[in-house]
Amino acid sequence: MAHLVETMAYTGQTPWHELGNALPKKQPIDVWAQAAGMQWHIRETPVRYLATEDDSHLYGEAMEFPDQKVLYRSDTKAPLSVSGRYQVVQPKEVLEFYRDLTEVSGYELETAGVLKGGRKFWALARTGKSSVLKGTDVVNGYLLLATSCDGTLATTATPTTIRVVCNNTLSIALGGTTSAIKVPHSTSFDAQAVKKQLGIAVSQWDSFMYRMKTLSERKVKSHEAMNYFLKVLCQTDGHIDPVQGLTNERALKKVQAMYEGQGRGAELQAAKGTAWGLLSAVTEFVDHERRARSQEYRLDSAWFGQGAALKQRALDHALQLAS
Repeated sequence: MAHLVETMAYTGQTPWHELGNALPKKQPIDVWAQAAGMQWHIRETPVRYLATEDDSHLYGEAMEFPDQKVLYRSDTKAPLSVSGRYQVVQPKEVLEFYRDLTEVSGYELETAGVLKGGRKFWALARTGKSSVLKGTDVVNGYLLLATSCDGTLATTATPTTIRVVCNNTLSIALGGTTSAIKVPHSTSFDAQAVKKQLGIAVSQWDSFMYRMKTLSERKVKSHEAMNYFLKVLCQTDGHIDPVQGLTNERALKKVQAMYEGQGRGAELQAAKGTAWGLLSAVTEFVDHERRARSQEYRLDSAWFGQGAALKQRALDHALQLAS
């Protein structure tokens, strides 16, 4: 199977999907662009078709389809999408977003890459924020910037946390709403305007981690744990919907086992028998254990798809337990 991750670069530990080119820390943006395979440009051309008088398609007049264009890669000439008035964000722009953040504000790029042959690309940087839950459970702050050129993802800047012991990712969200800043492709991407908005979102780090600490202090009983997993994984309040089939049963058993000791960091004081442990079991399941066609598909889902929605649901229900 072809890799969904086209190219990727990283610093520090090898990512859990074991893909990518390793870089020393604190490399210039240009070095990142080369290693992450983000040096190419998205180009556009009008949609053309051959208008013929019969079905032979041998001879005819080349015609243009108004207001439609093909987006393609400058390096391979591979098509990426067909669109109308689509405001493109270039791969290099995603990296350039971090230039002043890394040079002045103490951010440090950790991963960047290209998904789905160039239809999505991202960069992830550590912000320098860090908290410790009950002694040894370390959570670090990150900023994820990602976009697409096929209409599947707005240009999105997401303040994110990563739990060090298991490398689980969780978007920062308070009051049931994400802190992500989204710029639709119907408008142009203004990096500085997004950074101003993010100033408010990033400042929510302390409030968010305070809520995570309340989760680590909220002890849960066995029936509460079961009800939590049913609500999160099966979206029910007490039983498994037969229509969902065996998939949810398998997921339920796996997440329960991870919560009860099989998960990475499950025995840490902050997680053992707590609401934080419940949340961590789900995020680890989504990022590392959930069934997927490949590790690359799992990454795409965990950050941008159903997996991300599942983690958000897990966070919402965990906060309800602690309220």
